[in-house]
Amino acid sequence: MNLPYEWHIGWRYTRAGRAGRKNGFISFISAVSVLGIALGVAALIVVLSVMNGFQKEVRDRMLSVIAHVEVIGRDGNALADWAATAAAAKQHPQVRAAAPFVSTQTLVGRGGQLRGAIVRGIDPAAEAEVTPLARQLRDGALARLLPGEWNVVLGGELARLLGVRVGDKVTIASPGGQVTPAGVVPRLKQFNVVGTFEAGHYEYDSGLALVALEDAARLFRLDGPTGVQLRLADVQQARTVGADLAATLGPAVEVRDWTRSNRTWFDAVQVEKRLMFIILTLIVAVAAFNLVSSLVMTVTDKRADIAILRTLGASPRSIMGVFVVQGATAGVIGTLAGLALGLLLAFHIDTVVPAIEHALGVAFLPSNVYVISRMPSEPQSSDIVPIAVISLVLSLLATLYPSWRASRVNPAEALRYE
Repeated sequence: MNLPYEWHIGWRYTRAGRAGRKNGFISFISAVSVLGIALGVAALIVVLSVMNGFQKEVRDRMLSVIAHVEVIGRDGNALADWAATAAAAKQHPQVRAAAPFVSTQTLVGRGGQLRGAIVRGIDPAAEAEVTPLARQLRDGALARLLPGEWNVVLGGELARLLGVRVGDKVTIASPGGQVTPAGVVPRLKQFNVVGTFEAGHYEYDSGLALVALEDAARLFRLDGPTGVQLRLADVQQARTVGADLAATLGPAVEVRDWTRSNRTWFDAVQVEKRLMFIILTLIVAVAAFNLVSSLVMTVTDKRADIAILRTLGASPRSIMGVFVVQGATAGVIGTLAGLALGLLLAFHIDTVVPAIEHALGVAFLPSNVYVISRMPSEPQSSDIVPIAVISLVLSLLATLYPSWRASRVNPAEALRYE
C-alpha cells in the first residue's frame, strides 16, 4: 500500500517487541493497556444498555396504566365539551385514540384502614383504546364497571394494604365534602370491589382505583369528564405533540404529556445515567493513559532507531507521527475489541446473567423482591457512538506526550554509546 513510511514503521513497532526480555516486557505493558481499554469500553456499553433496558421496562409498565398525553380542564373543572376537545386533538397526525376520564386524589378505606389513592372514572370501552392495561381487563374486571352499580377495580397492592378481596366493599370519600349545620361533612360512598389489577409499577398498583365515569362524576359532583386521554403513534413524541396541542386547543385547557406527569422519575433516570457514564468513562481514561507509560518505554528503547531515522533525513514531525500511529493503533484495537465484547454481552445478557447466577448460586433479581426478575438490556447507538469516539480521542491524547518526547531525541546523544 502507498502509505507514508511513518505508518509502516509505527505498525511495525506495534507488532514488534516479542523477542527479548526487555522488549517482551514493553509488549506486555502495551497489551495490558489495550486490554484495559477494551474492558472499559465493554463495561460502559453493558452498563448503559442494562440501564436503558430497566428504563424501558419501567416506562412500558407506567404507560400501560397512563395515557401518553392528557388534556384536562383548568383548576380541575370539567371540560365544557369533551367530545369537541377529543375531536380537535385527533386532528393531530400523531394522535390515534382518545378517551374521557375523571381523576381525583382522595381516600379509600375499609374498617380502620385508610389509604390515599387516585380515583379515576373511565369509560371501559374507550379506555381500552388508550391504555394497554384497560385492553387486558376489558372483558374481565372492567366489564363490570357499569354506571350506577358503584363498582370499583383496585390496584393489587392497594387491595392488599386495605385487606380486601373481590366481593368486599370499600368506602371512597369525596374531597369536597358537604356543608351541614354541624359543619363540613365529607361525602362518603361505598363501592363493591369487582376486581384488581397488577400493572407492575408500585405507584399505580398501590394508589389507583378505577370506577365508572358516570359514578365518579356523581360522587365528585362534576358536570362531566375533567379531561381526555390520548394515545400517540410514537410515545417518544409526547412532548412535541403536547406543545402542539397546547397551542391548538388554547388556554382553556392544560396539556400534560407522560414525561412531565412523571418528571421526577424521568429526570432522576437521566441524571443517574449521565453520572454512570462519567464514572465509567474514567475507567477508559485510566486504561487509555496507560498507553503513556508503554509508549515512553518504547521511545526509550528505540532511541537508536530514532537517531538513525533522523540522520537519514526524517523530520521531528515524522518521528512524532511514527509513535502517534503506534499509540493510536493500540487505541483502535482496544476500542474495537471493547465494542465487540460489549455488544456481544449486551445482546446476550439474558443468557449470560442466568449462567453467572447458576454458577455462583445466587439470584441478582429475586422474583419475590423485584417486579422485574430478569436483567433487561437495550443497546442504543446514541450511547455506543459517543463511547467509541471518547475512547479513540483519549487514546490519541495519550500518545501526544511520548511522541513529542521522541521527536526531541538528539541523534548525537542517542548514538554516543551505541
